[in-house]
Amino acid sequence: MAFRDLALSALVLASGTMAAHAADPYRLPVIVPLTGPVAFLGQGEHTALELVQKAVNADGGINGQPLEFDFKDDQSNPQVSVQIVNEVIAGKPAIFLGSSLVASCRAVAPLVEQGGPVAYCFSPGIHPDKGSWSFTSSVSTLDLIAGQIRYFHQQGLTRIAAIVTTDATGQDAENGIKDKIALPENQGMQLVSLQHFNGSDVTVAAQIEAIKAANPQALIAWSTGTPIATVFRSIADSGLDIPVVTTGGNQTYQQMAQYKSFLPKDLLIPSPGWVVRDGAKLGPEFVKTHDVFYGAYEAIGKRPDVSSELAWDPAMITVGALRKLGTKATAAELHDYLEHLEYYVGIDGIFNFVKNPQRGLDGTAVIITRWDPQQDTWVMIGRPNQAQN
Repeated sequence: MAFRDLALSALVLASGTMAAHAADPYRLPVIVPLTGPVAFLGQGEHTALELVQKAVNADGGINGQPLEFDFKDDQSNPQVSVQIVNEVIAGKPAIFLGSSLVASCRAVAPLVEQGGPVAYCFSPGIHPDKGSWSFTSSVSTLDLIAGQIRYFHQQGLTRIAAIVTTDATGQDAENGIKDKIALPENQGMQLVSLQHFNGSDVTVAAQIEAIKAANPQALIAWSTGTPIATVFRSIADSGLDIPVVTTGGNQTYQQMAQYKSFLPKDLLIPSPGWVVRDGAKLGPEFVKTHDVFYGAYEAIGKRPDVSSELAWDPAMITVGALRKLGTKATAAELHDYLEHLEYYVGIDGIFNFVKNPQRGLDGTAVIITRWDPQQDTWVMIGRPNQAQN
């Protein structure tokens, strides 16, 4: 009897242990800037991923296994990003998400090119080579710039000025602006003034005066966070009154409220489709994804912005891959899955990684938005590449 009781107890204990293991979370590393100059992006991405985690686990997790994002703060510093990624790689994950800056994603890319793990960056400003182990979020900044310039051409605005920072983001934008204005489809367009500034500069008054002297019809001001506030202030002080375009990295309610007193009167941002609350305006296939995305934020009394968008689709695509392959999937299996994923409806557009390697989206996903202070949000005013859809 004692032996039978002992055996039964051992069986119960073993069953409990197996149940506990079955419920162990799948820990997915995430590297984001929770502190430092672009913490506003990292904190927004953190909130988005918490909502993804909640939604996924409410829907059965990953084949019954809870999802748990393991957040690590790179302090908006590429060197810290590299240190953290080396630590993450030592744990042999199949994939990690982040970080958020062009410089950080570029710095860590070489670390994963010997067979993984897969790195899914949140910056649209990097352009990984086809077949690499780096994937990236959203529509390329180059496609966003191309869409905006095409929209200007369609509106008859041909004299364009630009001001960019001297960092990696600014260099990427400068190259994109020059290349896209020179396209045959934009014949007749001119870059009448190109100005540079350091992100730590406290004024760009001289650059804005040089731009005014060139008599442009529109200005592209491509920088994120505090540096763009410097540009906006100098524009307001100078009285320059033309459409001003900036990067989607500034598409946050926090910034719009903070810069309210000196925002350009006509502020445009080229964007993917996430910003449209009613997905039906983009197409019937987007209704469900937009309802889930916005519904998650409405449930916590918040509104999503660009930081939400940058993290949402990569996380959901990764979850879809893990649900298909299982949580024991290797980096190579995840890489192969992403490379061959041809149809996924996200909040930004319809992803096709076969057609658009490492990103899934192209210029057909671009819309043009304008900040509307009365509605306190961005409204869609055009789809420059609609004819290509």
